[in-house]
Amino acid sequence: MDIKESHTRINENGRLVIPASFRKALGIASGDTVVLRLDDDELKITTLRQRIKRSQEIVRKHVPRTVSLVDELIAERREAAKRE
Repeated sequence: MDIKESHTRINENGRLVIPASFRKALGIASGDTVVLRLDDDELKITTLRQRIKRSQEIVRKHVPRTVSLVDELIAERREAAKRE
């Protein structure tokens, strides 16, 4: 069964418990960093790992896989260092 919604309460310290089935579906483990985002009147929670993956996918739409942005950055830094 694929659960998409759950109800939980906020405790006196302002904490909420993400149900185990949700943590498992998102791959969240104890100690992981999550990203909270207010979108209009909704709170969205995702993992930092997922946000990085989405960012990489966006970049890949604009930069071919054959191009290494890291290599380009290193080359630019070396050129700048030569000019100093």
